[in-house]
Amino acid sequence: MSFTATITSKGQITIPREIRNFLDSRTVEIEVVNREVRIRPIRNVAGALAKYAEGKQVEPLSEIRDKVWEEVASDRKS
Repeated sequence: MSFTATITSKGQITIPREIRNFLDSRTVEIEVVNREVRIRPIRNVAGALAKYAEGKQVEPLSEIRDKVWEEVASDRKS
C-alpha cells in the first residue's frame, strides 16, 4: 500500500482514509530509521510509554504531591 501526501507549511499531513482505516487507531508512533519514516498504531497510550519507565520505580502520586507541596512551602518561606 503506497500513497502520496503533501506536507503543509505548518508541517502537517493528512493521512489518507485507507491508511487510517488500516491503522485502526487515532494515536500513532512515528519513527525515523535510516531516512525512512515509519508509522505504527498505538492501541494503548500507557503501553507506548512503558519503554521510558523500564527499570524505574514508580512513586505513588500522593508522595509526589506531598513533596511538591513541601517544595512550594519552602520556596514561599525563602
